[in-house]
Amino acid sequence: MKGKSFTFSNVMKTIGKIISWALFTILLIAAAFLIYYYIATRIYAKKGPGYEPKFSIYTIVSPSMTPNINVFDAIINVRVDDPKDIAVGDVITFVSSSLLTPGTTITHRVIGITKDDNGDVCYQTKGDFNNVSDQACAKFHNVIGKVILKIPQLGRVQFFLASRFGWILCILIPAVIIISKDILRIVKLTSIKNTTVKMADSKKIDPKKKAQEEERKRELKRKLLNENKSGNYYKEPEITVVDKRCKKKRN
Repeated sequence: MKGKSFTFSNVMKTIGKIISWALFTILLIAAAFLIYYYIATRIYAKKGPGYEPKFSIYTIVSPSMTPNINVFDAIINVRVDDPKDIAVGDVITFVSSSLLTPGTTITHRVIGITKDDNGDVCYQTKGDFNNVSDQACAKFHNVIGKVILKIPQLGRVQFFLASRFGWILCILIPAVIIISKDILRIVKLTSIKNTTVKMADSKKIDPKKKAQEEERKRELKRKLLNENKSGNYYKEPEITVVDKRCKKKRN
């Protein structure tokens, strides 16, 4: 029974490590992407058209694309440089020019491709859940990108982290714990180092004391040699055993 319990415990620990590393990898990739997108957006805001981010990420907040894209799903778009790269059936993210939702960022499916009076490409769009198509078509210069990836319910994490409680629970507290552990580790290592130095110092022999000890040994050796020359050899002490047994007196 003990062997089985030990094996099961090891398996659970291994599974836990795999899950932890998988989550850490996903969060690391997401963090890298968000950093990239933030920098690319800042460059675009500074330099203007022609510097749009290659990739963009949005969180869906309306059910117009259900069941294919649900509320709180995160989508990743890739920038489209050629109008021909968008076909009927593609899902695109664009800035609406409709009178009902002017300036709103929308993600809908392309159901038709036409040209406006100026000859510019215009995409007729519709939400998968909606019964009717959008009022105004999406012009190519208003298209942000084409959806290439959906991450289910990632938006919930985003909204939770954006809240004060989520920020404290998921960012502040872990950061404090990590910093505290590092401080304790540094203190422990410093203590060990100081103890090691003290032990090493205690083992070192003072050169002056060493010289005095050597001189004392030489002096003792000289005395022993002088005594040997004068005939005063060292003799083992004699031990006399005294029998203290008492004798009985005769009457």
